[in-house]
Amino acid sequence: MQVRTKIQELCKLKSCNALELAGAHTIGVARCATFSNRLYNFTENSDVDPSLNATYAEFLKVQCPPNNRATTVEFDPNSSSTFDSNYFNILVQNKGLLQSDAALLTDKNAEKKVEKLQKSKDFFKAFADSMKKMGNVGAGNAGEFRKQCRLVNPQ
Repeated sequence: MQVRTKIQELCKLKSCNALELAGAHTIGVARCATFSNRLYNFTENSDVDPSLNATYAEFLKVQCPPNNRATTVEFDPNSSSTFDSNYFNILVQNKGLLQSDAALLTDKNAEKKVEKLQKSKDFFKAFADSMKKMGNVGAGNAGEFRKQCRLVNPQ
């Protein structure tokens, strides 16, 4: 899967903890435009991403009709304003909103990690450790740290 390959490249094949860091999706929202490709014409054989829970996909289609790019949907339904481990509960139900969420479960070791991260205490520690590790990476001359993730810093 292309998303999985990008995650591996970014993490230099396990030098960071992508699964733990993805737990940040326990808070916040995403615009329909960022995931609607999973709901409509995902492949030539299926309109919906087969890795997405079918009931959840139908719910998302109601929230995000075709060509609705602006509406936002919670990453972690019923818990999107609380930093907790619920993201991992929905992940194993195939209710990860983004394709990158689904890609995390393609790793054969992920299931064991997700089971552990469903416990808040384990998630909080793993997330904190992963953020510290990521903070030590540095951008060097190859890039920049963005002040707003979705925007390139002004010159």
